[in-house]
Amino acid sequence: MTSSAAARPEAIRQHNLALVLSEVHRDGTLSRADLTARLGLSRSTIGALVAELTDLGLVEELVPTGGARAGRPSHVVSPHPEGPYAIAVDVDIAHVTTAAVGLSGVVLGRHVLALGPAASSPKAITRLIIDSIPLLQDMVRGGEPVGMAVSVPGTVDRRTGTVGFAPNLEWRNEPFGALLQSAARDLPVDVGNDADLAVLAEHSRGAGRDCDDLVYVIGRVGVGAGIIVNGRPLLGHDGHAGEIGHNVMDPSGPECHCGKHGCLETYIGDNALLTLAGVPTPTTDDKMHTVFAAARGGNPRALSAVRRIAESLGRGVAELVNVLNPDRVILGGTLSEVFDVAPADVLTAVERYAMDAPGQTVELSQPAFGEDSALMGAAEVAFARLLGDPLSWRPRRAAAAAR
Repeated sequence: MTSSAAARPEAIRQHNLALVLSEVHRDGTLSRADLTARLGLSRSTIGALVAELTDLGLVEELVPTGGARAGRPSHVVSPHPEGPYAIAVDVDIAHVTTAAVGLSGVVLGRHVLALGPAASSPKAITRLIIDSIPLLQDMVRGGEPVGMAVSVPGTVDRRTGTVGFAPNLEWRNEPFGALLQSAARDLPVDVGNDADLAVLAEHSRGAGRDCDDLVYVIGRVGVGAGIIVNGRPLLGHDGHAGEIGHNVMDPSGPECHCGKHGCLETYIGDNALLTLAGVPTPTTDDKMHTVFAAARGGNPRALSAVRRIAESLGRGVAELVNVLNPDRVILGGTLSEVFDVAPADVLTAVERYAMDAPGQTVELSQPAFGEDSALMGAAEVAFARLLGDPLSWRPRRAAAAAR
């Protein structure tokens, strides 16, 4: 027997373990019968795979009790409550959120730190993130981290973790991934753009799960888009696809952080809304909540500000529709609130500016994960290695004991 032929059953086993774990990760508790039907494998094969994942400490299996169903109930498989978790981080200009996220996306612990008005350096943000890890570990019932992934509002080289340009953080060509990896030591670290990670989460497990042509538009101080085409992420030649916030809408418009004038984010970003509402910048979460609450309460200036943002948002979405022809556009960050308060203004602008093609329609929706889309996308990236090869999981405590 050749070595390749001998290796084939092992590769098939690894592949099937990955399939089972991925199903449980995506949907949480499933019965053996569910797994058998979804994967087209025999009941005995599913039983053996679940037993192996249980031995690895990745899932647990229970027999349901009670209920009126006749016959022997199918065992149910769930993520192990003390199994691995991802350290997911979302860096924004106003705050840094870190979370311990278990398999199936359950948030086991969360730590949020508000940032001051001055831009924070990559070294300072790295220290905040690393200092939060013990706090998260105290919130988690057992388990160990499988990796860390960090969302940032800027262009990112996913191979190196270098942040090329994050204008609202005032970062340029910063080796953020290398800083984090050095501080995190043996914990694997990934860095990604916030919109790219958000669309990954929504496509995998959220509001875009049934959609293979999808755009997620994130609105914060900056604006960006994560794009899925034919079921695959569209990242561009060097990972900068989706930087729609710096599409120039009017060269004579307001000055942007990037140095140009009239960029889309100067019309629909958080600072634009605060300015229209008569609230002084810089942006804080409390200020944004106050403006949206006032708009919902009928305050004329706040409502007028939101409606003006909504019209510009609809124009920006129309450009995406004309270029990408997506089936669905998810509006995230504060743009979700804009759509919630003034949906008609957004839709009217989309209809006005989008090309009128027979049969061309686009659905606008809000994210399933709310403000956590980028955070959950970071968790998906941190889990990717484990989901691709469950046999690679070996907790550090076990590895240390083996030595």
